[in-house]
Amino acid sequence: MFKNMILYSLLSLSISLFSCSSSTDTVLPEVSPKVPSVQVNEVDYWLTNGAKNTFLQKQTGILTFGSTYNVYPSIEVDATQTYQTIDGFGFTLTGGSAQSINLLNTQKRKDLLQELFGKNDNSISISYLRISIGASDLNAAPFSYNDLAAGQTDVSLSQFSLNPDKNDLIPMLKEILAINPQMKIIATPWSPPTWMKDNNSFIGGSLKPEFYRVYANYFVKYIQKMKEEGIAITAITPQNEPLHPGNNPSMYMTALQQADFIKNYLGPAFANANLTTKIIIYDHNCNKPEYPLAILNDVGANPYVDGSAFHLYEGDISAMSTVHNAYPNKNLYFTEQYTGTSGTFDGDLKWHLKNVIIGSMRNWSKVAMEWNLANDANFRPFTPGGCSTCKGGLTINGSDSFERNVGYYIIAHASKFVPAGSVRIASNQTPNLNTVAFKTPTGKTVLIIENDGSANELFNIKSNGKWVTTAIDAGAVATFIW
Repeated sequence: MFKNMILYSLLSLSISLFSCSSSTDTVLPEVSPKVPSVQVNEVDYWLTNGAKNTFLQKQTGILTFGSTYNVYPSIEVDATQTYQTIDGFGFTLTGGSAQSINLLNTQKRKDLLQELFGKNDNSISISYLRISIGASDLNAAPFSYNDLAAGQTDVSLSQFSLNPDKNDLIPMLKEILAINPQMKIIATPWSPPTWMKDNNSFIGGSLKPEFYRVYANYFVKYIQKMKEEGIAITAITPQNEPLHPGNNPSMYMTALQQADFIKNYLGPAFANANLTTKIIIYDHNCNKPEYPLAILNDVGANPYVDGSAFHLYEGDISAMSTVHNAYPNKNLYFTEQYTGTSGTFDGDLKWHLKNVIIGSMRNWSKVAMEWNLANDANFRPFTPGGCSTCKGGLTINGSDSFERNVGYYIIAHASKFVPAGSVRIASNQTPNLNTVAFKTPTGKTVLIIENDGSANELFNIKSNGKWVTTAIDAGAVATFIW
C-alpha cells in the first residue's frame, strides 16, 4: 500500500511539472495519423495458360521484393553468372507465309507486320527470321533460282534470278526491314538446282562433285543479289535437314560431303568475295550431334564454320551442349520446330516452351525459332509431298482476319521481352518449374517460367538477396521482368 502511494505521488508530480512546462515555453509537434504505406509494383509479368483464356496478358497484381522468410521453393536469378549472347527469336518466313499474309488487305497487313516486328507496346518484336534459298516445302511448288530445261547446265550462273520470290517474299522482307532494320536473317536451301544433282530431281539425290564450285558461287550470287535488294543475309546453312532426302524439295548430304564442300569450295568462295555472312552447319535433329562434330573436327572446314544449327524432331535438346562442350568457341542455333494439326494448344505450349525456348537457351543456343510463320486454314500452301500438317504461327482467314495460334505465343513470350544483345544469366529450376533468365542491353532482368506440373505452384523469385512470392498455374507460361 505504501509503495503504491509513493508511485501515485510521483506520477501526479510528473503530470503537474509537464503541465507547467507546456503552459510556458515548450510546443509539442503535431502527430500525423499513421497512413498505411503504398506498395509499389516492382515486377511486371505476362501470362499465357493452357486453358486458352489468358493469352500473353499482362497481370495486374502487385509484386514487391522483400526479405520475409517463407517455405516455398525459390527460383534464384544470378546476374553474375553469364552465358551466351542472344541473337533473337522468330520464325521461318516461308514463301508460303509471305503469300498468305499478302492475302490481307493493305491496312490489315501493315498492322500485322507492325505487331510482329515492331518495338511498341503492342508488338511482339520478332528479331530473327529464317528464309529459304529457293523454295521450301511450304511453297506452292518447288523451284530454285536457276531452273533449266532438262539436259541443260549453267556453270557461269548467267541465268541466276531471284524472280520467283519477287512477288511475295522479297517485298515483304523489305517491309519488315523498314520496321526493324536490325533484323537478322538466316537463309538455307532445301535443294540446289536439279541440274546440279545426281538424280535431276528436287526430291533427294546428292550434289554432283563436279558442281561443288558452281554451287558455292550460287550461294555467293544469292547473297550479293539479296544485298542489291537491300536485304543483308546474316548467315546461311549449306542444306536444310541434310539427312532427310524424302521431302519436296530436299537433298541428301553427309557430314563428309558438307565438310568437303565448306573447306574446299564454300568457305574460300565467301572469303574471295569478301562476304561476312556466317556459315552454320548441320541444320537438322538433335539425335545426330556426331554430324556437326565431324565437320568441326575437320581442320580444313573448322575455320570457316561459325556454329551449328539444330531441330528437335528427334533426339534430346542436350545434344546442343554436347557440341558446345566439344567446341565452346563455336556458336549454336535452334532454327526449326513445327506445331502440327495433331497437337493441342496446352500440350504444344508446354512442350515448346520447355524445349524450344527454355531448353535451347539453357543449352547455349543464340536463337530459338519456330517453323512456319503463317498459312491458311487448310495449312496451305505446300508442295506436292510437302508438309500438309504444319500449322503456322498465324492462320490467315481471308482479307481482313487472322488467328494467332500457339506458335505465336511460344515465340512472343521470349521475343517481346528479350531483344538481340541480351545475355543469358543463371537461374535454377525445380522439379516442375522450367526456367531461363536474361539480362537485357538496358539492364532489365527477364525470367521465363513454364509450369510442367499438374498443379498450381507457389514459389519465390529470388534476386540480389531478396525475393518476391508468386504462383503459376499448371501448364501455364509466364515472363517476368524487373
